[in-house]
Amino acid sequence: MTGISRRALLRGAGVAGAVVALPAAGMAGYVWTTAHRSNVGKVSFDRPLAIPPLARSVRDAYGRLGVDLRLQTGQTELLPGKQADTWGVNGSYLGPTIRVSRGDTLAPVVRNDLPEATTLHWHGMELPAEFDGGPHQMIRPGAVWEPVWRVDQPAATLWYHPHPHGRTKEHVYRGVAGLLYVDDGAAAGLLPEEYGVDDIPIVVQDKNFTAGGQLDQADIGFGGFSVTGLLGDEILVNGVWGPVLDVRTERVRLRVLNASNARIYDFVLGDGRDFHVVAGDNGLLPAPVPVDQLRLSPGERAELLVELRPGERVRLRSRTPDLGANLLFDRLAGGDDEFDILELRAARELRPAPPLPASLPAPSRLPQPAAGRAQRDFVFGDFHINEKVMDAARIDAVIPLGSAEIWRLRNDVGLPHNFHVHNAAFEVLTIDGRPPGPAWRGRKDTVYVPPNAEVRLLVQFGPYPSPKWPFMFHCHLLAHEDAGMMGQFVLVEPGTDPAEVAPPVTAGDNGHHHD
Repeated sequence: MTGISRRALLRGAGVAGAVVALPAAGMAGYVWTTAHRSNVGKVSFDRPLAIPPLARSVRDAYGRLGVDLRLQTGQTELLPGKQADTWGVNGSYLGPTIRVSRGDTLAPVVRNDLPEATTLHWHGMELPAEFDGGPHQMIRPGAVWEPVWRVDQPAATLWYHPHPHGRTKEHVYRGVAGLLYVDDGAAAGLLPEEYGVDDIPIVVQDKNFTAGGQLDQADIGFGGFSVTGLLGDEILVNGVWGPVLDVRTERVRLRVLNASNARIYDFVLGDGRDFHVVAGDNGLLPAPVPVDQLRLSPGERAELLVELRPGERVRLRSRTPDLGANLLFDRLAGGDDEFDILELRAARELRPAPPLPASLPAPSRLPQPAAGRAQRDFVFGDFHINEKVMDAARIDAVIPLGSAEIWRLRNDVGLPHNFHVHNAAFEVLTIDGRPPGPAWRGRKDTVYVPPNAEVRLLVQFGPYPSPKWPFMFHCHLLAHEDAGMMGQFVLVEPGTDPAEVAPPVTAGDNGHHHD
């Protein structure tokens, strides 16, 4: 940063305190004016929305579902007529949608043909810790990683992305990400379900570009006066700038993933009409919930139903999000930004849709904690949790298998944060003492934690114990995560002595790699 340090900005308790840190009123004005971003009125929506291909899967002699995933470099036309150097999975940018059913044994074969070591994390999946794809499962360039696990969780829209500590923001930003659908058949016939026709993957990312059309990573950490990480001027959906979705049915299901590094979106439809939320991160809601807006922070997902009439056009937009910060920090975190995201164009004749279901087969409510189980408190600072930054040799929590726990998240600073727990699903109990709205009452794995606010979660962990391999919890604003805002926990058999928990193994040394 030029003329002001990030720490000086972060010390500002309010607008006046932050501005005092600036060397001159002129610099304050510069910070203020350059912190606003919008593409409204600047984008010609005339490029067909790309639909990620479904990953090819093959069952082996043991019934395992094999999927080949090659992490690779390439070039992609992200801005019209300009080529950018990008990374992707089985292609130059983003990756295929992996589709599995509950009860499948998934056996991906991940080959790293990138120029540096990375990982592949299965975000939202319950699985053994040694296959989680976190910072301890590094894949060297040229090496192959072969995790195997049985999928046993309700239907949900999950995703996969790299998770190398200190470099996650770069690897995701360059394009390594994809969706992972879990199906269980419980909602068959109730919701649109024809992939790419009326069941549409929507991967939303913001980017900055150089004049030549290359991805600009100059502000990927905390450059440009950012307090949350990179905030882009341009929006891509499934890697497409100015995308158009041709709609052929009366109702479409949009599976929306916020795959941005730091940007928080507040989704609305351009004409103000309602839409319905039918699922969150980790499963269906009990019934469709009508809303006129929905906020998603990085890593969060939601499934939306949008109804259209023949011949009409409507845009999915992100209005200026209320982030709960003070005036200056809200603006520096994107709180005054607005974007057109995607144009939906209905055909002159639309295929009828089934009636909107009155109820949905949501997963059962999570169990309450056992008597005597104390809640765990997590206090967020600028880039740390409980005054600690990530240490691969430190275990922050030892949790008995089968536990349900109350986790209290307290954001004690003026910055936006969010929170993701690996190998767990949770219900949001309260936000600053109040229950969440009905669109947020399903199972989740990532949640927004506003500045100077408290969020209480009921957390249920996956069924795989391991005193040797840790899972992560962290802020999913990727620059915050990479700066150290992450901790580790292990799941152990009940009665295990915490003193017997082994320190984390050497990253990448899990015996499931080969060259």
